[in-house]
Amino acid sequence: MRYSLRQLEVFLACAHHENVSRAAESLNMSQSAASTALKEFEQQFELRLFERTGKRLRLNELGRQLWPRAEELLERARELEQTLATHRDLGRLKIGATLTIGNYLAAGIMARYMEEQPGTRVELEVDNTSAIAEGVLNFELDLGLIEGELNHPDLEMIPWRDDELVVFCAPGHPLAGRKRLTDRDLVAATWITRESGSGTRQSFERAMAGLLPQLHIRLELQHTEAIKRAVEAGLGISCLSRVSLADALKRGSLVELPVPQRDLSREFYFALHRQKYRSAGIERWLELCRQVP
Repeated sequence: MRYSLRQLEVFLACAHHENVSRAAESLNMSQSAASTALKEFEQQFELRLFERTGKRLRLNELGRQLWPRAEELLERARELEQTLATHRDLGRLKIGATLTIGNYLAAGIMARYMEEQPGTRVELEVDNTSAIAEGVLNFELDLGLIEGELNHPDLEMIPWRDDELVVFCAPGHPLAGRKRLTDRDLVAATWITRESGSGTRQSFERAMAGLLPQLHIRLELQHTEAIKRAVEAGLGISCLSRVSLADALKRGSLVELPVPQRDLSREFYFALHRQKYRSAGIERWLELCRQVP
């Protein structure tokens, strides 16, 4: 074999960081060692994988074609190493989850996964839908758990489970107790919403089609708990996943507002790179997710 796994690691680190120094740091190598490994890798096959502008490296077309294949090969090598070292089938995972899923579902799944495999490492990154999708596309995340459906040629979107958005307010709000909100009520209300780029905001805008330009959005907040506190304080009404509201609705600190004329249903999805190798760990994580009631 004319190349080494270490050379592939250096190539991938340079692809991620677009800089040899940062790539070397991420691999705990000296800059000269990383630079030599990349140079030898290219020279062995008489090719160039990057366009070089000063200290910045940008993948050329050939490099972009090689990237997913190198990722898959290294993932298989890591899985083999994990099996040889521990005699287990499951290895380290880097999972991305949108805020609702990360805060209310993913922790329990992670606990079950790690209970099955003592000593296994799981990294969980919680962010909005667009950030998680970018992580999956750049092979920085093994798998994304997201609230909104995305259309990208390199992403495989697999339906996971049904969800429902709920319009809600504080118990003392003038709309509390109403049996049904009309579109006129929705336009007259003051709203507190998730930020643009989030799956919840995407679903909310789809549900409110035709009314969006007329809605009075007072606040846009990134965190679900912050929105719930703002609504409890009487600053307006909002719309979030039923998963995130279950406890508050049960306690009575927040009140559901029926909006039957609006379709508030949606789905959660698994987002995977189409060229990502599905290790035993990824497959087991998917199984555990599907077991969540």
